[in-house]
Amino acid sequence: MTTRLLASLAAAALMLIMPADRAAAQAAAPRTAGGCPLDPVKFHACALPKTKTFDPPRTEDGRPDMQGYWDRGFTSQDVEEHGADGLNVQPGPSLVVDTPDHTIPYQPWALEFRKGIADRFISPLASCYPPGVPRHAIAPAAHRIVQMPGYVVYMLEYSHSYRIIPTDGKSHISGVVKLFQGDSRGRWEGNTLVVDVANTNGLTWLDNAGNFASDALHVVERYTLIDRDTIHYEARLEDPKVYTRPWTMVSALTRNREKDFEIWEQACHEGNQSVRDQLSLGMKPFTGVP
Repeated sequence: MTTRLLASLAAAALMLIMPADRAAAQAAAPRTAGGCPLDPVKFHACALPKTKTFDPPRTEDGRPDMQGYWDRGFTSQDVEEHGADGLNVQPGPSLVVDTPDHTIPYQPWALEFRKGIADRFISPLASCYPPGVPRHAIAPAAHRIVQMPGYVVYMLEYSHSYRIIPTDGKSHISGVVKLFQGDSRGRWEGNTLVVDVANTNGLTWLDNAGNFASDALHVVERYTLIDRDTIHYEARLEDPKVYTRPWTMVSALTRNREKDFEIWEQACHEGNQSVRDQLSLGMKPFTGVP
């Protein structure tokens, strides 16, 4: 049994805790998001004009109201274009919108390091670590956004991860502090929530394929409603240690309107025993770039 298949089996095992009705509902994803095609490049082109014309509902303090439960709009599990490689991995197009070949612009050494990475290292998500940014926005399971004056709270059912995003002008914490989710600082630019993310620890992956960054990663996210039920998500990634240039990925969040829906505990935690088979094959936890 290959290590890639073992990793896929571990991901599938985690999904078994989800009741069949919820799994079926998430599998029945819509064919469009906000009236735009579910292809990231086409979605991006279609959604951008809508971000400039849609007048969103407002919170009491006058900010665009993004509160509620959300699902990732694309079923794609990887940032670059990929096939159905293994159990529980659906084929999908690239989320990269601003490089000529829609691939991540790795430096030569980094592209070489990525080869076979998923066969050498245990996926950080399989180890139940927080997904990091930007993976938090494209992770499986339910998402929830809560707003209050000065803060946006972004919760994720997978591995009970969360982000608390100040929007009151506070500066980043000291650069010596490195975090799985990074340090997020938000601001409003018109109808767009802009989140500046620094201080990442370089121990997360961007996706199942093992695309990665270092602890020098800087991400600028942009969340914009294009209608009441669709968020256009854009992340600009810059990492001078790993990439040859900054690059941008795009995804979508679609509102979950299931009656009485709530986020449940997903009992994935550090020390997860489902990775023992991978350890027995000589795979190691991912410890960052060399």
